[in-house]
Amino acid sequence: MSRGLLLGALALFLAACSGEDPGPLDGTWAVTTPFPVTVTFRHGETEAMGVKKKVSYKVAGDEVLVTYEEGATKGATFRYTVVDADTLRSDSGTFHRVR
Repeated sequence: MSRGLLLGALALFLAACSGEDPGPLDGTWAVTTPFPVTVTFRHGETEAMGVKKKVSYKVAGDEVLVTYEEGATKGATFRYTVVDADTLRSDSGTFHRVR
């Protein structure tokens, strides 16, 4: 019985960490290499190069998983690691907060 309670609590915790809130990604970020791009993460969407896409976010410790809900990248998940309040790392490069 306690195992069931533990699994239930874990499921509720994970569900609480997922949704439309970008958490620490909230705002605009820029990367210069391998190519320059600016990305804005906001409630339920991202915007890059003038194109907005619906996404969901999952915050897990210092990582935020961004899953695209539409378009050519539908179903794809990208991982961003929060280094500090102004720096993110991902497979796409190191992003810095735009002020």
